[in-house]
Amino acid sequence: MNNYSAHIEKSEISTMPTIAFEGRIITIDTVADTDKAVKALSKEKVLGIDTETRPSFRKGVHYNVSLIQLSTADTCFLIRLNRVEMPDSLISLLEDTNITKVGISLHDDYQALSKRRKFKAGGFFDLQKHVKEFGIEEMSLQKIYAIIFGQRISKSQQLTNWENDVLTDKQKQYAATDAWACLNIYNELKQNNQK
Repeated sequence: MNNYSAHIEKSEISTMPTIAFEGRIITIDTVADTDKAVKALSKEKVLGIDTETRPSFRKGVHYNVSLIQLSTADTCFLIRLNRVEMPDSLISLLEDTNITKVGISLHDDYQALSKRRKFKAGGFFDLQKHVKEFGIEEMSLQKIYAIIFGQRISKSQQLTNWENDVLTDKQKQYAATDAWACLNIYNELKQNNQK
């Protein structure tokens, strides 16, 4: 089993090559397309998951989750919750205990998604709780990814408006990369555990 560094400095990450998701990114903004996406995703055993919320720069102003990203190794679906809400098919997927949904700080995502519609999280796997077993004490996706792969995930789109009429290519790639990166970390740690 690999012994990873417990910590990493931001200055060290800044020298690393930047990594981004290079697979298919499919943006979903209708319930019918959500149902189709869920059908495809339901064939998977493990998915990367993440959410994005429109940032608020005013005190007391909060927004609901704008986007949920669900990624396989080569395709990431960006479901625009500000357009489709939380359709039954998506709820079924989030409650399905046979499909592992891997993410970071999933308790926060779960709380935020539950504000849109109540559901019982099934098969959620929070990397923050498991990287400790590998000696990693960092909690952010960027730092965990850098420790394991020696590559940097760009955070430049984080505070952009996730409820824009049209998401930019940079926003889409940023959102997809976060969900896909969680899946990568999970697969890598699982492999190392078996060595």
